[in-house]
Formats: sequence, C-alpha cells, structure tokens
Amino acid sequence: MPGPAIELADLTWQQAECLLTPETVIMIPLGAAAKEHGPHLRLDNDLRLAEALKQRVMVRAEVVVAPTVNYHHYPAFTAYPGSVSLRADTARDLVIDIVNSLAAFGPRRFYVLNTGISTCAPLEAAAEALAADGVLLHYTSLADALGDIDGNVAEQARGSHADEIETSMMLYLHPERVDMKLAVKDDRPRNGPGGFSREPDRPGIYSPSGVWGDPTLASAEKGEIVVGVLVDAILNDIERLKVAPLGHL
Repeated sequence: MPGPAIELADLTWQQAECLLTPETVIMIPLGAAAKEHGPHLRLDNDLRLAEALKQRVMVRAEVVVAPTVNYHHYPAFTAYPGSVSLRADTARDLVIDIVNSLAAFGPRRFYVLNTGISTCAPLEAAAEALAADGVLLHYTSLADALGDIDGNVAEQARGSHADEIETSMMLYLHPERVDMKLAVKDDRPRNGPGGFSREPDRPGIYSPSGVWGDPTLASAEKGEIVVGVLVDAILNDIERLKVAPLGHL
C-alpha cells in the first residue's frame, strides 16, 4: 500500500507550493548510475539500490521525495571504464544548489538517502555550508548504519565494494541484475591510502576485477537482513532530523 511519502516529480508547481512548508522533510536519494561493481554487477548498481531503498522508506516515512541524484563523487573507481566521478567541490555544490532551490519555498530539513562512502565528505561539506543559513542536511552513513553487519552476517575476511554484502543486497532486490557465475573473490589487503587500482604497484587496493571482498558468499537471505537494517537506520535518521534544532548538524 502507498505510504505517507510524496514524490515531488509527480506534483504540479501549485501542489508543490502547498507542500513545501517549514515542517516538510525533503528526502534526496543519491546513487551512482555509472560506477563499476565488478564483473557480476552492473554500473547502475547504486542507482538501483537507492531507488529500492527509497520505495521502502516511502511506505513508512512522511517525507517529500526529490528526484534521485545519479552523479556524485566516486574517485576511487575511475580506473575502470564506464565509471563517472564529479570533483568533490562539484558534488558538494550540486547538493547545495538542489537544497537551496527547494529551501527557498520553506523547507529547512533535508535528508540525503546516501548509498556511497566517498560521497560522505562532500555531503558533510554541503551540510556545513547550509547550516550557516539555518538549513539542516543529514545523510546516511553506511559505516554507522551497517556497523554490526560484518560480525553478524558477513563471512568474508574483508571487503566493502561489490562484495558479499553489496551483492547480497542486489540478490534480494534485483536478482535479475546479478550474474553469480561471474562473481569472483578479490580481497587483497589495502596497500596504503588510495582508491582501487588495476595496477599492482600502485597504493590503495589492487583489484583487477573491481571487487573488494568475496561476493561468492552472497545470498538473497543475507541481503534481506542487510536491507532491513539499512532501512530501519534511514528511518531513525529521518526521525532524528525532524526534531533536530535548526542551525545545528
């Protein structure tokens, strides 16, 4: 059944004017439409994840949902063809401009349903800039939301990308977009700071496949658990945002 949430794109401007009040919470989904996820997942993996999480949140949260942002800051993956990354300042300003466009008509609280890790730094910078004008921007921290998953669900030794957890979520949400025959374990220890690399002598994570972890251990059953935990964390974030004092992160 449809929940209390409303998609901004479905409205006319007159309807939007009635809904964009100081009490309204605006949710902005964020997921990459072009970012490598190994040989077994598609480039639009994060976009599909953001859309699926959005639908689950909409059933349970009273928010107005802005269109999904499908480009942002993903510098770790640019060695792999098809991956697109914005500069950190560009990604920060993109979010600031979206928020300011909507805040001009009343809303003061915004939540980015964030499916990335490298996105957090530009989102934090955007939040700091917006707070100076009395606008709150909160966002999903996957590290915080899924902090206990590795111990409770994951069996892999290490990983965080196209790995057991991410593949499990997609097996649960979009199994038709996962090719487990192509899933490979690729979990070399990190070699100092840096992104993913296809060259073994570079710092960071050497990964010829674009995977970091062991997606061969993934299952839809694990994915259902992870998605449930993540949705609950997002809903809790939104509830905290609703009562947070303006001008403070």
